[in-house]
Amino acid sequence: VQLQASGGGLVQTGGSLRLSCQRSGFISDNYVIGWIRQAPGKERSRVSCISSSTGATYYADSVKGRFTISRDNAKNTVFLQMNSLTPEDTAIYYCVLGPICYSDPADFRSWGQGTQVTVSS
Repeated sequence: VQLQASGGGLVQTGGSLRLSCQRSGFISDNYVIGWIRQAPGKERSRVSCISSSTGATYYADSVKGRFTISRDNAKNTVFLQMNSLTPEDTAIYYCVLGPICYSDPADFRSWGQGTQVTVSS
């Protein structure tokens, strides 16, 4: 399985970005795709996940109400719509895949390349 993340960029505080994660390769029907981020000098943290089968979602408290994760199974793509961005959202964002939405990012075995999100004040 390969994951291709895209959509990062530079925005001002209050702006929006939409990240995409396209999956290729064979996988069973039930899996979770998530987003992990790593800010400069900080540990990786879980941001959001979505189940491929049920559509159930998870959001970190820090992004609830601002970020929305969605999926297009026909296109094997997961999106992360990020609104009301703040400088604290500045990080490299990685899409990941696993059987569940692991709380510890290190437990995910499949990672895409990161995409940089920078929010200016």
